[in-house]
Amino acid sequence: MANYNRVIMMGNLTRDPVLRYLPSQMAVVDFGLAVNHRFRTKTGEDREEVCFIDCSAFGKQAEVINQYCQKGRPLLVEGRLKYDTWEDKQGGGKRSKHVIVVDNFQLLGGRDSGGGGGGQGSSDEYAQDESRPQRPQGRPGGGRPPQQQPQNPQSQNPQPPFPDEQQFQEDDIPF
Repeated sequence: MANYNRVIMMGNLTRDPVLRYLPSQMAVVDFGLAVNHRFRTKTGEDREEVCFIDCSAFGKQAEVINQYCQKGRPLLVEGRLKYDTWEDKQGGGKRSKHVIVVDNFQLLGGRDSGGGGGGQGSSDEYAQDESRPQRPQGRPGGGRPPQQQPQNPQSQNPQPPFPDEQQFQEDDIPF
């Protein structure tokens, strides 16, 4: 029987991330994500439902999320669902919840913005900062630029899409 456990969610943090360390010195961060669903009922009324989900990230990802994220910031996470169960300390019986164990994430919105994110995780402040190298601008509306068709495909050798050696500056790496 085939199984597939993969979740991709984009929403806003409901609280500041909480960083802790396991006895093995592995970093763990716990945070909440609120994901909105807007829809229109049959009567034409606009409605909104909110799904609150807890997330956990480990290692370097945990440290980066703790450093750069705070309550209200938009975040895209990809991971797997994990079902946690425990006994209630006040004698309330068994408790349970689903948690997303984060495999990958993408910071959204601007550097200093607390929300209003979306898009591809870049901001206008980045492109206007003169101390950083300029990113090439794509087509309006996003997407790849149209590729030109070669006149004689057999006479041209294909070029690799990236140079053999990329050079990064220290400010290019967020952690």
